[in-house]
Amino acid sequence: MEIWVNPACSKCRTAVSALDEAGSEYVIRRYLEDVPTVEEIEDVLGRLGLEPWDIARRPDAKKLGVELPAKEADHRDEWVRLLAETPKLIQRPIITASDGTAVVARDEETLQSVIARG
Repeated sequence: MEIWVNPACSKCRTAVSALDEAGSEYVIRRYLEDVPTVEEIEDVLGRLGLEPWDIARRPDAKKLGVELPAKEADHRDEWVRLLAETPKLIQRPIITASDGTAVVARDEETLQSVIARG
């Protein structure tokens, strides 16, 4: 299991604490320092079953001075590239589970579901 975190994020700290309490084995990836590649983002999107705009922190784009493309299939590659170039736009925490799935663990129910799967 791998968890993409920003240590300054309270949701990330909560997720790491819950994984620790459950005795889960995991690897922490500080994705702002160890930036995911386009291929890794594509892999996670496939595991999540989501589109890149679904995992983007859209309100943060304005703060960062980033103009977002339209949420359309024609702009999908542009979105993925933008997430790789500006990782602060990626929702967190993202947990990739050993069963091949992934979740954006921003709420307790989702977090507990990935812990239960191991």
